[in-house]
Amino acid sequence: MGSVLSYVGQLCGKEKQQEEERHLRANDRPFNLSYHYANNAIKTSKYNIFTFLPLNLFEQFRRLANAYFLFLFILQLIPQISSLSWFTTAVPLILVLAITAVKDASDDINRHKSDNQVNNRKVDVGDIIKLENNQFVTADLLLLSSSEPLNLVYIETAELDGETNLKVKQALTITGEMGDDIGALAGFRGEVRCEPPNNRLDKFKGTLSLNGQTYALDNDKVLLRGCTLRNTEWCFGLVIFGGPDTKLMQNSGKTTFKRTSIDHLMNVLVLCVSSPSSNTHLWFPGGYVLRSGHWQCDLGGEGGLGVHGLPPSRARSQRRPLVLPVLWSYVIILNTVVPISLYVSVEIIRLGNSFYIDWDRKMYYPKSDTPAQARTTTLNEELGQIKYIFSDKTGTLTQNIMTFNKCSINGKAYGELLDFSGQRVEITDKTERVDFSWNHMADPKFVFHDHSLVETVREGNPEAQAFFRLLALCHTVMPEEKKEGELYYQAQSLMKAPW
Repeated sequence: MGSVLSYVGQLCGKEKQQEEERHLRANDRPFNLSYHYANNAIKTSKYNIFTFLPLNLFEQFRRLANAYFLFLFILQLIPQISSLSWFTTAVPLILVLAITAVKDASDDINRHKSDNQVNNRKVDVGDIIKLENNQFVTADLLLLSSSEPLNLVYIETAELDGETNLKVKQALTITGEMGDDIGALAGFRGEVRCEPPNNRLDKFKGTLSLNGQTYALDNDKVLLRGCTLRNTEWCFGLVIFGGPDTKLMQNSGKTTFKRTSIDHLMNVLVLCVSSPSSNTHLWFPGGYVLRSGHWQCDLGGEGGLGVHGLPPSRARSQRRPLVLPVLWSYVIILNTVVPISLYVSVEIIRLGNSFYIDWDRKMYYPKSDTPAQARTTTLNEELGQIKYIFSDKTGTLTQNIMTFNKCSINGKAYGELLDFSGQRVEITDKTERVDFSWNHMADPKFVFHDHSLVETVREGNPEAQAFFRLLALCHTVMPEEKKEGELYYQAQSLMKAPW
């Protein structure tokens, strides 16, 4: 047992230069280590124990309300302008920051656990990886050989492109001849030159040099990380890209701080609430008027705190020192109109909602024993704000499960039951089925009710014979009789099972 991508070199901590071409040799570790390629470890977490506090605070103070209250807290530390104690702002602000930090820490701990689980997967062989049926592809591999005829493999790419139907990959004939011979695989000395790491999932260009010959490589020869091997007993692959260099991770991008529509709305509300108080600060306190040739400062309006008569030149020089302290005092006094408790309430609601999602029995899928899971508590409310769902109709509605119900041969329809008057007869569970027991290779789960189709085939009707001949040949299904009397069908849209 060897860890995934053991031969692709370790990062040396030096600044990585732009890679123009990936060049590696199979089973030549010193050569591959000389290029300092990235190892197969991935990182989706945002913080570590040292960066959590500064990064999380930086992200939180990007919220308008948090920055506003931090500014108020700084003002309250100045005794000349503050009439309120500093803790009246500090306590709720610290509470908001602490609750959000705990929630963000919980989310990031889950990311660390997921990263550790993925990074500690073990695979057989080592430099050349062996995959078995239903295993995840752990790195971007050049397919070398497989257990299937013509060195085909079937993979599911749902994690890459959302497609549940299987795709076919095929190894080169020259490498497929090695099969599962460990000695031949260990002695494989192929040299690969290909494109540098990129995020193009549908394209790959490269060459394989072996025994003085050069062979072209394309996307049909590559298994990408994130795929799942299906309907294939085993296959072997040479690692080309690992960890952050894989196409899956190249498409993931940098982990960013995500904001929901509610976050943006609350920022707008804070601006709307604080704007009137800001206007009051600017124009009401410390108002100056020119009366009888003198600047007059009226702090209380008509009949207010009093009028100070100053010569115009002196009033201009004393206006700013007098207005600014009064301005900031009013900013501090009116801070209660901004509802910082709203942010606390929203964070608590998000946390509680994530638990309800995990506990929701109606979101449980029993066939695969998969419950709903809120992987992050930041975006829960976005689920309730979806307006449009765009989907195709091929595999989404049919689930890639096809059943033979009806057919039309030479203008005659088969599959529906008609009575003597030509009216359609409703088919129920009690309706007599066609007996296929005479064919020991028949699918025991296949249900058909129209006896006339079988009679037409048995009579040797040439159109019916041609129809089923085309149906049996024009597809990618590969039947294999591993046990006597049991066929295993392998194709892009079939799960491997006896029929």
